[in-house]
Amino acid sequence: MARVCDICGKGPQFGNTISHAHNTSRRRWNVNLRPVRAIVNGATRKLRVCTSCLRSGKVVKA
Repeated sequence: MARVCDICGKGPQFGNTISHAHNTSRRRWNVNLRPVRAIVNGATRKLRVCTSCLRSGKVVKA
């Protein structure tokens, strides 16, 4: 299952870990997702929502 927010579509970002000797390897920063029961179109649905959407009030909890 993809780590993507159901509200804003935010996904993981990719980059490099760089050691002191400047050896690089790929890494990823995952989104901080939370399973939430929310009200969508008058019905209760279970969503995977990032915490920035929860804090900004884009989600109405059920």
